[in-house]
Amino acid sequence: MINFNNIEELIVLAEEAGTPLHEIVIKREMQDSQKSRAEIMLSMQVNWQVMQASIERGIKNTEKSLSGLTGGDAKKLYAYRQHGYMGQEVLSAAAYAVGISEVNAVMGRIVACPTAGSCGIVPAALYAAKMERNASDKAIVNALFTAAGIGMVIDQNASIAGAAGGCQAECGTAAGMAAAALVELAGGSPRQIGNAVALSIKNLLGLVCDPVAGLVEVPCVKRNGFAVIEAMLAADMSMAGIDSVIPVDEVIDAMNRIGKALPKSLRETSEGGLATTATAQAIEKRIYK
Repeated sequence: MINFNNIEELIVLAEEAGTPLHEIVIKREMQDSQKSRAEIMLSMQVNWQVMQASIERGIKNTEKSLSGLTGGDAKKLYAYRQHGYMGQEVLSAAAYAVGISEVNAVMGRIVACPTAGSCGIVPAALYAAKMERNASDKAIVNALFTAAGIGMVIDQNASIAGAAGGCQAECGTAAGMAAAALVELAGGSPRQIGNAVALSIKNLLGLVCDPVAGLVEVPCVKRNGFAVIEAMLAADMSMAGIDSVIPVDEVIDAMNRIGKALPKSLRETSEGGLATTATAQAIEKRIYK
């Protein structure tokens, strides 16, 4: 029987078995779903194919969303990637994340990981690893199970919904999942994965969910681009030997408590934050006139 209720338990199981984190998550999924390993692996391979297709569409996309608020920015950023301060690898990852989110905004096919509002972060991080570091599809599929295990624990102990916990619950969780996957791809230990998750999430604590006109477009699309960069930095910090002073499960608990403390106006209701600026109010009137 494979069971874990927090990240520390997941790490200990992997350490005791002498296996990567993804092996524990796969066994748990086989146990819970009553599906074979082959079936589970095939399902994740399909997810990865969809993720890649949405990135490739996103960085070429010029189609505007129905609201007119998003569309074409990923293509602009990708074209600029060799000229920016942050270097080609980082800007490419940000473009991938924005691109997927723009595909979502035009009703394209994406994988919610963990949500549609944060759908660009995990795939962008892994696609960057594939394109810039030659990570194999097989290794990436395994890393996606590690990311899924992290997301599952956060969902159990906090929230992955902006309506419940603010955008820290969506983009914050996705950034933690992405950081975990990147550390595994880099050959990091289960404990380094835990540190990367903690480092990533704690720097997005308190992030509010304030969508303009109630749409998952502004500020959500570009926020995906910022969050993937944060996830990459968290992974690099952990691989450099930097530990999170606050253990990962305590960080997740803090996320839960902060989410509950956020007022309703900052939890996807569009009753506060950017959604109540003068420009946002004018946009809402234009869209819903």
